[in-house]
Amino acid sequence: MAGYKETPRQKMIGMMYLVLTALLALNVSVEILNAFLVVNESMETTNRTFNSKTTDYYNSFEQQYSIDPGKVGPYWEKAKLARKLSDDLKVYLNDAKFEAIARSERIPVDSAKVRPLYTIGTKDKYDETTVYFIGNSNDGSKGKAGEMRSRIAKYKQDLLNLVDTKDRAVIKVGLDLDGPFYDADHKKQNWEMHNFYHTILAADVTILNKLVAEVQNAELDVVTHLRSKIGATDFKIDQVGATVVPKSQYVFMGENYEAEVFVTAKDSKQSFTANIGGLRTSVDGVIKVTLPAASPGLKTVTGTVNYKKPDGSMESTPVKFEYIVAPPSLSVSATKMNVFYIGVDNPVSISAGGVSPDQIQPAISNGTIARNGAEWVVRPASVGKASVTVSAKLGDRMKNMGAVEYRVKTVPSPEAFIGGVSGGGVSKDVVLAQGAIIPRMPPDFEFNLNFVIVSFKFSGNRKGDIIDYAGNGNSLTAQMKDFIRGSRRGEKVILEDIFAKGPDGKTRKLNSIVLTLQ
Repeated sequence: MAGYKETPRQKMIGMMYLVLTALLALNVSVEILNAFLVVNESMETTNRTFNSKTTDYYNSFEQQYSIDPGKVGPYWEKAKLARKLSDDLKVYLNDAKFEAIARSERIPVDSAKVRPLYTIGTKDKYDETTVYFIGNSNDGSKGKAGEMRSRIAKYKQDLLNLVDTKDRAVIKVGLDLDGPFYDADHKKQNWEMHNFYHTILAADVTILNKLVAEVQNAELDVVTHLRSKIGATDFKIDQVGATVVPKSQYVFMGENYEAEVFVTAKDSKQSFTANIGGLRTSVDGVIKVTLPAASPGLKTVTGTVNYKKPDGSMESTPVKFEYIVAPPSLSVSATKMNVFYIGVDNPVSISAGGVSPDQIQPAISNGTIARNGAEWVVRPASVGKASVTVSAKLGDRMKNMGAVEYRVKTVPSPEAFIGGVSGGGVSKDVVLAQGAIIPRMPPDFEFNLNFVIVSFKFSGNRKGDIIDYAGNGNSLTAQMKDFIRGSRRGEKVILEDIFAKGPDGKTRKLNSIVLTLQ
C-alpha cells in the first residue's frame, strides 16, 4: 500500500469526512445539554433552600445575642460581617451570570434576569461567553474570570480573618482556586481556563450557581464555628431577663398584636408572674400577650416579670417593647411597564406591608395570574382593563388587602427591515447578502417577542413595466435577487403586503419597505 496514490475524488471525500467530524465535535449533544439544565435547576433550588436555612440560623444566633449581648456580641458582629462578605460575593457572581446571558443572547441584562435557562436559545454556544470570561489573554487573567478569581481569593482570606489563627485549619472554606486542574488531554490548566474557556453558556450558568452554593457553604461553616466558640458553659446565670418574641411587629388596624415573652433563665420548678401593658398573669414558663390594635401608630408597652431567686427572695426585671399599628397597605407593580399585554407573560411583583410573600393570594378580573418564583405572571384575556385584587392569609382567615387596576393592550406590531433599513437608500449588495425581511419590535418595547414573516409581495419597474413577485416566508426568491442584480443605481423596489404571525398565532400586516438601490 506504500505506493498507493489517491484519486482527486478520494481526496475530496476524505476532506469532507474530516470537516464533518469537526462539525460533529463542535455540537453539544441534546442529552448533555439537558443534563446541564437539570443540574442547574437542582442547584438553583438547593441555593434557595440553603439560603433560607442559613437565614433561620442567623435568626437563632441573633436571638442568642439578645439574651446575652456581652457574651455573644463579639461573635455576632463577626457573623454579620461574614453575611455581608458572602452577600456581596453572591451578588457579584449572579451579576456575572446575567451579564453572560445578556451578551450571549444580545439582550439587556434586566431581561436576562427573568429568562429561565431552558428558554435561552444560545445555551449551547460558547463564543460570546469565552470572550467575556477569558478576554484577550491566553490564561484568562484579563477577562471576567481573572477578576472573579481575585474576588474569590480576597473573600476567602477575609472570611478566614474572622476566625482565630489557631482555628483556621478546621474551617472548610472550599472554593478551590489552585487545583490542580486538567483539560481533556490531561494537560494542566489554571482555574480560569478550566472553568470558562470554550464552556457553553448552560455550563457557565451552572458553574456560577455552583460557586454561589460554595460561598453559602463557606459562610455557614464560619458562622457555625463562631457560634460554637460561645459555648453553653459561657452563660452564667447571674442575671435574669425577659425576651419578647412577637408574631409580628407590624399589625393591621382592627387586628390584635400577639407576642410571647420568654424568661431567659428559669428554674423548671418555679413559676413567675408578670404585669405587661396592665395585664396581670401567672404562668409556668411562657406569657402569651394579646393587645388591641384599635388605632394606627407606634405603640410602646412596658411591664415587669417577677421571679424567685435561689435564696427565696423575689426579684423583678423590666420589660419594654414596641409595635406598629398601620392600616392595610398594598403594592402591586408591573415589572416592565404600567400596562398588561395580551399574548405574553407580564411579570408582576406584589407585596403587602407586614405580610409574608407566601401568605399573599392575588386574583385578576381579566385573564389569569400565577406565581413564577418570587414574582407573579399575568396573562390578560381581552383588551380593556384588568383589576388585580390581593388577599392575605392572617392566621386562619383571609383579609382583603385592596386592588389595583391596569390597562390591557395588544402588543405593538414589529417594523419590517431588510438590509438593516426599513426604507430609503441601501446598497443592493447589502440587500442581496442579507436576502431576508427581519421583523423588529419597537426599541422601547421591553418584551422579547418572536414574529415570523409568512408572506410578502415584491415589485419593481423594468423598462416601463411593473414586475411583481410573490414571496412566502421572509427570504427573497431567486427571481427577486436576479431583478435586484439587474437594477441600476437609483432604481426603486418595493416590498409590501408584508404579513407576520405573532406569538399569539394571529397574523398582522406590517409596514411597506421602499428601497432606492445604490
